[in-house]
Amino acid sequence: MLAGLAEIGGGYLVWLWLRAHRPWWVGLAGAVLLMLYGVLPTLQPSELPFGRVYAAYGGIFVLLSILWGQWIDGVRPDRWDWIGGLIVLMGIGVMLWAPRR
Repeated sequence: MLAGLAEIGGGYLVWLWLRAHRPWWVGLAGAVLLMLYGVLPTLQPSELPFGRVYAAYGGIFVLLSILWGQWIDGVRPDRWDWIGGLIVLMGIGVMLWAPRR
């Protein structure tokens, strides 16, 4: 969750800096959050492979993006947003919890 918030929040601040002409330090804060996003997934248990950690993060990112759009941008998700998000989360569940040898 923290990695997702760092990536979305960092990207949002860079977006504000470049597209909404906010001060330079807003872009710098975004860059720091994006760097933090790169570090946080590495704090997962070492026995988890990189690809699965990022796949799980991807599902969380989709859900957080939908919620960010609603809470921060004021864009209410429609049923297709929620259906798409659910499909992504189900796919991530299959990847993470499928029986393996």
